[in-house]
Amino acid sequence: MAPSLHPLIDNGITKGREDFPGGTLRCLCSSNRVEVKLSSNVLHNHACGCSQCWKPSGALFSVVAVVPVDNVKVTANENKIKVVDKNATILRHACKDCGVHMYGRIEKDHAFKGLDFVHVELSDEKGWQEPQFAGFVSSIIEQGFNPKEIDGVREKFKSLGLETYDVLSPGLMDALSTFAGQKSGALSSKL
Repeated sequence: MAPSLHPLIDNGITKGREDFPGGTLRCLCSSNRVEVKLSSNVLHNHACGCSQCWKPSGALFSVVAVVPVDNVKVTANENKIKVVDKNATILRHACKDCGVHMYGRIEKDHAFKGLDFVHVELSDEKGWQEPQFAGFVSSIIEQGFNPKEIDGVREKFKSLGLETYDVLSPGLMDALSTFAGQKSGALSSKL
């Protein structure tokens, strides 16, 4: 049996709704669940193979998206949330009990500051933006995946209609590079 890319995409991708208003993410605890309300749909939803993102048990990839910080509100059991790694760029806020990452926030000067990283599979509501691409695909090798099988992973994503990258999508990489160019003075800040 082939390994699971992610439960949301293994059997095909369900298209989201452009008018989707958001919903509530819940941790995996059986009681006193952490709840985080998102008051909008997400952007840049994608499969991520990095070693930092939370992945469901048995999955090679996470499915993670961003949403404006102002659209994220913890509505239940905030006392159960802890930051996984205080030195990381993305401060992943996880449930202390079940370990699920509820949201990731960037506090330092960064191109993605103002956006929180979230996992829409933690919501029962249907209509979230579907995954748009697969990023950091080769990073699963660092985590023990057989490099001889990586082409099969890329082929599976492509069969699902997702482009694969060993970084982020070109548009997101352009945003990071524009931010760095403006910060260094190589580019006008008015671009």
